Amino acid sequence: MAVHDDVFARVESLLEGEDDWVSAMSTVVCELHNSFDHFHWTGFYRTVEPNVLKIGPYQGGHGCLVIPFDKGICGAAARTGETQDVPDVHARSEHIACSSATLSEVVVPIKNADGQVVAVLDLDSDLPAAFSTADVSFAERVCRYLGAKYF
Repeated sequence: MAVHDDVFARVESLLEGEDDWVSAMSTVVCELHNSFDHFHWTGFYRTVEPNVLKIGPYQGGHGCLVIPFDKGICGAAARTGETQDVPDVHARSEHIACSSATLSEVVVPIKNADGQVVAVLDLDSDLPAAFSTADVSFAERVCRYLGAKYF
């Protein structure tokens, strides 16, 4: 857990005084993607209109550009407002294969003060069951922080 605490402290430090949401997302993605070897695709999907997510910022290979709330794991997180921890993406029929290399995924919603999902953080790995409970808790902590700081 110490590595998660260290990365979170770096995120807080990097975002100190930053009020631009896009700059914040870009910084967080860079820090997360480069801090964990098993994060092979790290990015945000933003709610750009009712029930629609759009990509960006992200690091890794290309992702899906648009995801409706009723499609995929990202859509499920946005629709339900709940973290989706998927150790085997092939076990979820609604999984969208933006990358055929993805084997496991965690998607965490970011909510504004009214509880509306403004974005989701999507963590993909080309390893099966790559994300530990500590990884999931850490991602949820980052998303709570971002929601409170920017919304």
